[in-house]
Amino acid sequence: MANSKRKDTLVLAFLVLIVAIAGFAGDAVAATKAEIDAGVRDALKQFHKEVGVAKELSGKAKGMLVFPSVIKAGIGIGGEYGEGALRIGGKTSGYYSTAAASVGFQLGAQSKTVIILFMTGSALSDFQKSKGWEAGVSGSVALATIGAGGTIETKTLNQPIIGFVFSNKGLMYNLTLEGSKITRIKK
Repeated sequence: MANSKRKDTLVLAFLVLIVAIAGFAGDAVAATKAEIDAGVRDALKQFHKEVGVAKELSGKAKGMLVFPSVIKAGIGIGGEYGEGALRIGGKTSGYYSTAAASVGFQLGAQSKTVIILFMTGSALSDFQKSKGWEAGVSGSVALATIGAGGTIETKTLNQPIIGFVFSNKGLMYNLTLEGSKITRIKK
């Protein structure tokens, strides 16, 4: 357990360093509630515009976790960080951060938007009770991909947790959220 906490601390420290080096520190770290809420509203507008069933899914979801801007940066070793909000019944229920580290060939920085829909009450409850929820470990996230005609696979739509990842170029494919650690933050 102590080793895991040390690893998380090192990853977070490295992540903050990478974000600062990339020049995004002012945008990605320590956003205010108002900044996060404005970003969440914009991200949801994009979601509803790009995904045909977004409004229907949003209406059925028990909760939506929205990270308007997750910054990923790296030179060989990389990290990503973003802040967002959990919305329940159209209102913000709490603020969260997401962080992850990666190793492999990478150079540069990019921003993406992540939206996670909790489609069942138990999936939402498990997330809310966690002290540090990790995608793929604490809960399996079915990452949505768009098929022919702009539809999402029925198998994905029936999952308890559905994830969407966007870039400035639209919905992103062949990504994973596994390993992303999501933690409640005080604002």
